[in-house]
Amino acid sequence: MTDAVLELSDVTVRRGASSLLESVSWRVEEDERWVVLGPNGAGKTTLVQICSAQLHPSAGTARILGETLGSVDVFELRPRIGFTSAAIVDRIPPDERAADVVVSASYGVTGRWREHYDDLDHDRAAELLMEVGAGALRDRTFGTLSEGEKKRILIARALMVDPELLVMDEPAAGLDLAGREDLVSTLAVLAADAYAPATVLVSHHVEEIPPGFTHAMLLRQGRVVASGPLGDVMTAGALSEAFGLPLHVDYQDGRFSARRRTHRYE
Repeated sequence: MTDAVLELSDVTVRRGASSLLESVSWRVEEDERWVVLGPNGAGKTTLVQICSAQLHPSAGTARILGETLGSVDVFELRPRIGFTSAAIVDRIPPDERAADVVVSASYGVTGRWREHYDDLDHDRAAELLMEVGAGALRDRTFGTLSEGEKKRILIARALMVDPELLVMDEPAAGLDLAGREDLVSTLAVLAADAYAPATVLVSHHVEEIPPGFTHAMLLRQGRVVASGPLGDVMTAGALSEAFGLPLHVDYQDGRFSARRRTHRYE
């Protein structure tokens, strides 16, 4: 069996007397698109930090792209991982051109300074902006963009390094309904691309799962509630356990939705 893109074996992360993750085992293959769901405090942010090589486990083994955290130079590993989160937005100068936000990922920096980029770099940035539906934004400054437009730019930036693993931490957070739906459509196109990298998407909401995603993992209080193919995991029973609330789950036109169950037999 070839190495998985991501493989966690009994990973535990402790802070003082508290466990943020507890004995998490998980395997992501290169052709899989995963969504990780759970309530606040479930351990999703900690899991993202492990997946993006920002954090080492307190116990257990985390292998990313064939390398084991703790025995690899993470500064060499991180450029192989496309990562986007709300925290990156705060580090981008508001007067930076959208195209420069994308191309600067080649050097792992936010904010152009003295780096040199050749025509191939600029051409790739332009292609990625087109791919995520943001080609018309290339000359706009980042600070003038809407929240949805910023999220598209950050996804293009995450893809700039041609990553082997794409990790997205709540990319739809803060978006209104139209912005969320536009973003979900963009991610669905990406998921359908056979050449796109293995993907991990973290979210609070089942409505944000794009069509084309293949697997899901549910977390609660740092532990795995369920993990596997999307259709096997996205059940009313598993989601109710993960969120601590009796839920009814619908699936229509490739999208999930959930609401509180109001009747015993619903």
